[in-house]
Amino acid sequence: MASICEVCGKGTMSGNNVSHSNRHTKRAWKPNIQQVRAVVDGSTKRVNVCTRCLRSGKVNRAI
Repeated sequence: MASICEVCGKGTMSGNNVSHSNRHTKRAWKPNIQQVRAVVDGSTKRVNVCTRCLRSGKVNRAI
C-alpha cells in the first residue's frame, strides 16, 4: 500500500537515528495510512487516508 494520504498528501519523512555515542543512521517516519471505503463524488471508492484526516472528519466514510 502506498504510504501517502490521498486527502492531505502526508507522506514519509526522513531523519536520523542518533545513538548514545552520537552516531547517525538514516531512518523513516511513516504516517498511519488506512485503506477505507469513502464517498467520493457521490460514489463509493477505496482511498488511502491518514488517521488524522479520518479523525478530523475530512473523509466521508461509506457504510
